[in-house]
Amino acid sequence: MRNVSSPGVVVEAILLSARDGGLCFRQRRAEVTGGAHPDDVARQLAGLSPCTDGGLLHSTSWRVEDGAVVLTYAALPDLDPQHTRPVRLDAMTSGPHPLAPSPATVDLDAVAAHACRHLAMLADTDATVAAATRLQPQLWEPLRKLTPVPAGALAAVPV
Repeated sequence: MRNVSSPGVVVEAILLSARDGGLCFRQRRAEVTGGAHPDDVARQLAGLSPCTDGGLLHSTSWRVEDGAVVLTYAALPDLDPQHTRPVRLDAMTSGPHPLAPSPATVDLDAVAAHACRHLAMLADTDATVAAATRLQPQLWEPLRKLTPVPAGALAAVPV
């Protein structure tokens, strides 16, 4: 058996909040250590618990960054929405070639926009997410305005 060192795993929580009818976010990150489950790390980063009304945690993407696998979770509501920035819903990143889907760098605005588009689709297709939308209407109102499409399917591509 070959000894291959495995990359570290980092959890990135994109904490979502609403302000002035728009979406805002901030990022929190932590390395997964001691055999912890990434879901638990994300929940701790977001400060969410089963008692959080309308709380939702959903894994939205992953990427390799500086030799570590970064697992991104959308988390809402942001329980301390200080130092947030607006979500740029038009932000998007893609790879340079059909057989090289990973871009050289991933902009955090694109990560947040992707997470929001992902949640918009789940609000229409996942019963658990749909139930959470009813408990946080002020946050889900701007999310529900997004076109619910799978990742990367922002517009039809002419063939």
